[in-house]
Amino acid sequence: MHPRRKFIASLIAASFVCAAASTSALAADQVIRVGTLKLMHGITPYFYDKFTPPGYKIEVIPFETPTDGKNAVVTKSVDFGTYGLAAATLGAAAGEPVVIVAAQCNRGMAVVARADSKIASIKDLKGQRVGILPGSTQEVVILDRLKQEGMTVKDIKPVRVSFSEMASALERNDIDAFVGAEPGPSISVSRGIGKIVEYPYSTPTGTVNMVMTTHADNLKNKQELIKVFLKIHRQATEYAMANRAAFVEMSEQKLGLPAKVVELAAPNVELTWKLDEDWIKRAKYYGSQMLDKKQIRQLPDYGKFIDASFNQQVK
Repeated sequence: MHPRRKFIASLIAASFVCAAASTSALAADQVIRVGTLKLMHGITPYFYDKFTPPGYKIEVIPFETPTDGKNAVVTKSVDFGTYGLAAATLGAAAGEPVVIVAAQCNRGMAVVARADSKIASIKDLKGQRVGILPGSTQEVVILDRLKQEGMTVKDIKPVRVSFSEMASALERNDIDAFVGAEPGPSISVSRGIGKIVEYPYSTPTGTVNMVMTTHADNLKNKQELIKVFLKIHRQATEYAMANRAAFVEMSEQKLGLPAKVVELAAPNVELTWKLDEDWIKRAKYYGSQMLDKKQIRQLPDYGKFIDASFNQQVK
């Protein structure tokens, strides 16, 4: 073959190889792994697919406990993880590389007692078996509520129960009450087994509950991914809150819940994504309560623990 023709042929062949490689790269979407809890207020990630831009793919990984979710972020088993503020604060206070980049939900808690009991207030929990998940946001909130009523944890009989088991434990009469997360409270009420004692939002923590976190390394190495993800998170959150029917259907599908339970729980679940000054103030108060109760040895470095800069960019 003539040298010039041979050179042109080699260029054409090389261009085909580059084109094939480019097509292959485009076909392989970047997977964003997101951990969430098996709770109604952890439902937002299941809406992410509707708002994921080309070039990305969402993989949702459900966890049973907040600690499992936090550990997945720390070990980089997931890129982002949502769970309670308590688990995040515990991790950050211990020096783990957990960073809050958005809120996930407010509300979603309830103190529930057996419907046939005389428990009608927090004070009535004295001497009762109360289901509480250690390391959860609910634990710190109920301890704060007890303090407001002039009580301590020594005035009740705390029983370790996971959120998913609380309604069943109440029905079996293994406990007299529980401090739960939706849909547990609404399951108990819908079955006629439980009654709402109160929604414990009267402390300075207010309605703050679950957070969206990532590994600290991602703030340095994956800033564009965080921006892309938080835009998805915002859009999915706003869609779910504006489309009650879709919220109910997704909760039925992913959590195996009857529509009646979801409808009952929905008003007690506020999906959100915003980190504003009021939210941060409440989160810091919450941390002070954990320190006061010796659940942590020191406060997190809030300058690093809560990073609202990316959150502000997607407003």
